[in-house]
Amino acid sequence: MPLLFSYGTLRYPAVQQATFGRELVTRPDSIAGFRLELLQITDPAVIAVSGDTHHPILRATGNPADTVDGAVLDLTDDDLLRADEYEVDDYKRVEAPLASGATAWVYVGAGES
Repeated sequence: MPLLFSYGTLRYPAVQQATFGRELVTRPDSIAGFRLELLQITDPAVIAVSGDTHHPILRATGNPADTVDGAVLDLTDDDLLRADEYEVDDYKRVEAPLASGATAWVYVGAGES
């Protein structure tokens, strides 16, 4: 099963219900070498689901002292595709190591590596 690290709206129960059809079991984790910024969302469907016009987005700093807290979601392959559909074009999905030692998919700014 794929793991997804979420630091934003995919942790919201309402967003999980709308995106995956159920609430997901999550566990806390963090990621190093990134900081959070806010991204203005203009997609009306995403705003309707999340209730927010600004969503957090990860920006790489390369500094291991910069950490972002979040949660790991256990997904199916189909869930991961649904998460891709939910995220707007300003995000891209990459694999990254987490503080727990796990490797998970995470959405970062589209210009990030």
